[in-house]
Amino acid sequence: MELRDIEIFLALAEELHFGRTAERLHVSQARVSQSIKQQERRIGGALFERTSRSVRLTPLGERLRDRLRTGYAEIMSGIDEAAAVARGHTGVLTVGTMATHYQSITAVLDLFRQRHPQCELRLREILPTDPLTALRAGQVDIGMLWLPIREPDLVVGPVLHTEKLVLAVAAGHRLAERDSVEMEDLGDHPVVVPDGPIPGYVWEAHTPAVTPAGRPVPRGLLVATLEEAFRAIAAGGVVSPIGSDVAATRQRGDIAFLPITDGPVLRYAPVWRSDGETPLVRAFVQLARTHRL
Repeated sequence: MELRDIEIFLALAEELHFGRTAERLHVSQARVSQSIKQQERRIGGALFERTSRSVRLTPLGERLRDRLRTGYAEIMSGIDEAAAVARGHTGVLTVGTMATHYQSITAVLDLFRQRHPQCELRLREILPTDPLTALRAGQVDIGMLWLPIREPDLVVGPVLHTEKLVLAVAAGHRLAERDSVEMEDLGDHPVVVPDGPIPGYVWEAHTPAVTPAGRPVPRGLLVATLEEAFRAIAAGGVVSPIGSDVAATRQRGDIAFLPITDGPVLRYAPVWRSDGETPLVRAFVQLARTHRL
């Protein structure tokens, strides 16, 4: 029995309709009928009971369906796995995200796992103050980073996610009494400073050095992690713009998050090493490009 004949038999066993089976397999209805008749002649018994109104499996057909179904699934799984190996879509792909931003690209991550079951997808956290070291060291294959990224050794993919900024202030801070703030307010309060090798132009997209009116934004405490930033903010000595998605997952009684009415929008995109563009990286980026959030 040819593999195509097995496929036709199993499809008809599910559909119980010659027309729908033909449409599902993109063949003619005559091809389906011919295949079933050949199988019945080869086996020596009827597999289906046919009337003008219905199609039903015979007991012999039910037994054949049960035995073939598992074997066919194994065959197709083997073919898919071999095709994945041939395309290089096996192995491990490590994606780095900041804080809880992996939740914002769950749809793409889940779809990648479905499309490439032979690949192990791992997630690692990237520090906002040091977004490029893990990528350049090969500890992550793709980093979901906020833009802009203008580095000659790195490639930037399509924007997958955006988020607004809010201002994090201590619960007892005088700004906490307001419903919202403006970027100009940063000129009156020290902000946290990244203690890490983040490029200055990248941090500028998050916390600018000057207000819209050109006033310098006072620099306050150095912080290396998000938790350090929150502790410093809660103490009342500094404030900081924070991504709204992160703020939504870090609600706490000692910090207030205020909308910034004219704040910039952070854009996130996959970034990878130009010399590290593996088939898995290309597959992820292509999937992201065609299924943008």
